[in-house]
Amino acid sequence: MKILLSLTSLIPFLFFSLVQGLNPKCSTQDHGSNLQVFHIFSPCSPFKPSNPLSWEESVLQLQAKDQVRLQFLASLVAKRSIVPIASGRQIIQSPTYIVRAKIGNPAQTLLLALDNSNDASWIPCAGCDGCSSTFFVPEKSNTFKNVSCFAAECKQVPNPTCGGSACAFNLTYGSSTIAANLVQDTVTLATDPLPGYTFGCISKTTGTSTPPQGLLGLGRGPLSLLTQTQNLYQSTFSYCLPSFKALNFSGSLRLGPSAQPKNIKFTPLLKNPRRSSLYYVNLFGIRVGNRIVDIPPPALAFNPTTGAGTIFDSGTVFTRLVQPAYVAVRDEFRRRVGANLTITTLGGFDTCYTVPIVTPTITFLFDGMNVTLPQDNILIHSTAGSTTCLAMASAPDNVNSVLNVIANMQQQNHRVLYDVPNSRIGVSRELCS
Repeated sequence: MKILLSLTSLIPFLFFSLVQGLNPKCSTQDHGSNLQVFHIFSPCSPFKPSNPLSWEESVLQLQAKDQVRLQFLASLVAKRSIVPIASGRQIIQSPTYIVRAKIGNPAQTLLLALDNSNDASWIPCAGCDGCSSTFFVPEKSNTFKNVSCFAAECKQVPNPTCGGSACAFNLTYGSSTIAANLVQDTVTLATDPLPGYTFGCISKTTGTSTPPQGLLGLGRGPLSLLTQTQNLYQSTFSYCLPSFKALNFSGSLRLGPSAQPKNIKFTPLLKNPRRSSLYYVNLFGIRVGNRIVDIPPPALAFNPTTGAGTIFDSGTVFTRLVQPAYVAVRDEFRRRVGANLTITTLGGFDTCYTVPIVTPTITFLFDGMNVTLPQDNILIHSTAGSTTCLAMASAPDNVNSVLNVIANMQQQNHRVLYDVPNSRIGVSRELCS
């Protein structure tokens, strides 16, 4: 019989084994003892991976795991609520950013998409028509309950209906339609259990936009995480989104004021009654290189009557600017890259190159704060690596065309702080990939 003891916190690459009859060539043995030591990646190690990693790959994996571990330890020591964030592309093949959430008692773990433009959270439940194979099973939780039609929360969801005594609702999310029952259960983020958290239990969905394991709403509405945890987190949070290519939970969602950076510049949050959940800011100009491009003021102006303006959104992938603003930025970008270079297109991107280019910076000018994007936040590369594109586009020519969206690719490797009580958003550079 073998008994394996790991001392990974002290000696990361060594494991000890109490064994009988182990080949002495495989380990270093203390005379008079049966304690034997061997390298985790040695040919004799029972922990040797089936597909050997290069030294560089193994070190990078260890470093990423250390980073997540340190986030957890920091949250325990400082009593801070820090939730690791990962790129959904690498883990669940979804273009969203995800966090682990434990739901119910005993807990069931799901990977929820972060969405700061959505209020109510919702997850697929057992028996859901059109949902993925990963779902929450209400019958396994002893703290689960339905929300009554007569509860105040039932009036806070879109299109509420009553089938019997339970509150149900339906909504449109991107190209998807969602039908759900309003329920309550304990939701745990980081080390904080949130008993009686209200969310949607999806019973049916169509389309392809619904995040496969559900969504965590970080908007400003009545059923959002901010509102339901106001006493705990004081309507304050920040996130750092890692690169799309990051393989681990290296980003972080920090909840509450005590976890936030102290040296960060802010711009005022604007309130729009027509779209009260969205995080509006005043974008008054855009600089490409050292030149502020000529954008007609109405293209950037905040208008609470029509809903026009600029928002920060964690769910949109690429920044969209209304056409006059985008054309001005794009044309100056092309001029600075080189007027003689051939420009191609790739999907929805209209400014692409098949040769290496020198990339000018792009700076968003807000009241009280400038955000300058480095190359990694400006360019997207084709899978083959032969084509490079400006990772922005014109807003669709429809009802949403009045809205400029600072999207998640342009937010990657930045700390974005939402301080709702003081009505402000802060941004600072932070590598978290």
